[in-house]
This record gives sequence, structure tokens and C-alpha cells, in this order.
Amino acid sequence: MARKPEGELRRGWTTGACATAAAKAAYTALLTGDFPDPVAIVLPKGETPSFALAREGLTDGGAYAAIVKDAGDDPDVTHGALIQVAISRADEGEGVIFQAGEGVGTVTREGLPLRVGEPAINPVPRKMIRQAITETAARHGGTGDVVVTISVADGAALAEKTWNPRLGILGGISILGTTGVVVPYSCAAWIESIHRGIDVARAAGEQMVAGCTGKTSEEKTQALLGLPDYAMIDMGDFAGGMLKYLRAHPVPKVMIGGGFAKISKLAEGNLDLHSGRSQVDLTWMADVAHELGAPQTVSDRIQTANTAAEALSIATEHGLALADEIARRARDVARYTVAGADIKIDVLIFDREGNMAGRSDG
Repeated sequence: MARKPEGELRRGWTTGACATAAAKAAYTALLTGDFPDPVAIVLPKGETPSFALAREGLTDGGAYAAIVKDAGDDPDVTHGALIQVAISRADEGEGVIFQAGEGVGTVTREGLPLRVGEPAINPVPRKMIRQAITETAARHGGTGDVVVTISVADGAALAEKTWNPRLGILGGISILGTTGVVVPYSCAAWIESIHRGIDVARAAGEQMVAGCTGKTSEEKTQALLGLPDYAMIDMGDFAGGMLKYLRAHPVPKVMIGGGFAKISKLAEGNLDLHSGRSQVDLTWMADVAHELGAPQTVSDRIQTANTAAEALSIATEHGLALADEIARRARDVARYTVAGADIKIDVLIFDREGNMAGRSDG
């Protein structure tokens, strides 16, 4: 995850908000011949932002408008993407029909809040667009029966940087957003992706999912367990976000994989493993080593180590199964977090080279 910059951060707008504004502009032009620019929309919480049009045009029986997404100061992969919406008339009584244009994905797996075969335009953006179409129709004398085709320039390439392929959303990105607003570094989108990943795995009947803190631990865990991509959860720093959702939406088995430093933070009871919100406690780690039988001189060396990796090296040098014990304690924290759900949890720890350093089941 990118490091959060200092100072007050600028908010941005979701792909759903951009698509809503583009749809309103295009439908207004279809009915009146003129494009509102900027175009204002109403967000779910009542905010009324305005968006400048990057492209616009009338076609034979339709209109299109495009907006460049501004994610503010959030490190969003779709920041700067061109979100284009084409509007054409539908038969009376059909309402709003959504289609995926180039760069917008199609749902191919169960478990998402959209049916298989549907364009990956999430429920809240659909609601926002329908509302904008209805209001525009009432203002300018339309029926509100339209085909809405959303496209995203280079959306297929952008999607490779997201969870979409793993979730079974193929061909492009999703049109997302529940509030219309991107709050910088809120991590809401990441946690939402964790939840959707669990939903997809459950819908596929998977008996185990694996949540990992990073790319190396994910590759090693997947290779060890032989799990399909959609059973691998990119947990990152959000152990709590994954475990609390699993408590309400359980699967029979969960494996957590990660590096020694991050798993040690989980073992101490931290559910947010980001370096800005929890720290490796070498004093605590030295106490654990002492409980394992480490001489005081070794415990002291662990306590004064420069990094968690050095502490692990010292323990290994003296034959202490510190990583196994840390994995067991992390497992216990995870099990406590999902208390009440019938889930078997275990933990794997990998060193910086990707070698197995410890596991909760020994």
C-alpha cells in the first residue's frame, strides 16, 4: 500500500459517480440537443458535485459523454481513467437497461451482488444512474426508457491491477461506489474486495480460503495448499476486516499466511497490521522467547534487535521455535476473533526469502 502523504488530503469521486454524471449529460443532450457542462448530480448522502465533460457527442439515435475520473489524493488505479457513457432509446416500458462497453467487466462467477452474465456495474451506481435518468426525463419530457452503455478507456488493462480476474469479473473494471465519494486512504475499497472474495469462494463451494499479507506469502501458501485463485484472499494488513466478515460468513477452514513481522503483530492482538497503526514489539517477542526457554542473554539480544527479521534469526540460531510459537499465538487471536463461527484456522509464517519459518500446527 502506498504511504499516506502528510497534510489535508483531497477527496475524489468513484467510477459510479462519474458514470452517473456522464449518463445525465448524455441523456440531457439526447432530449434537448445540448450537453450540460459541468453537469451536477446528487450523491446518496445529498452532496451535489459537478463534473466537467472530457468528451461529448450526438450520434444517430443516441448521445455520449465522458468524464475523467478524479480520485483525489487516493492511490486509486482508476485515477485519470476516461469513463464514457452512451445513451440510446429503449422500447417504452423497458426502463433503464445496462450494458458493458469496452473496458467494463462482465460477471462470470456466483457470489457477487450481480447475476452471472451481468455487466459489472454495482447496485448503488445503478440506482444513482436510474435516479438521474428519471429526473432528467421528468425535466425534459423523456420516457426514461434507455440503454446505458458504460465504457472505460484501457479498462481491461486496469482490471489486471485489481481483484476482478480473481472474482470472475472478466474483460474490464467494475463501476463501483456506495457513497460516490473516494475518501483518500480509507481502505474501504480494499476491505470491500476482501468481503467479495469471501463471497465468491463460498458461492463456489470452497471449503478453505487463505488470507495472506503479501505477494510472497500468497504465492507460497497457494503452492502449498493447491487452492484456486478465487480462494486466495488478498488480506494485506486487514486481518480484522477479513476475520470479522468470516465470523458472519464462515467457511470450514481458513489459512493465514504472512511474514514474521506482520504475523507477530497479529499474535499480539493487533487486527490492523499496517506499520502506521501497529508496531512490532521486540520486548514482547523477547518475553515469548524466554518462555520457550531462551537464556536471558538471548532474550536480551532479541529485545535489542534492529528488526523482527533479526530477532527471528537470533532465535533460529539458538534452536528456538519462535516462529512456530508466534504462529500459534496468531492462530489463537484469529480464532478468538471469529468466536461463535465453526471455522478451523491455522497460520503459516514465511521468511523474507519465502521459506517456511513457522506454522501453528507444527
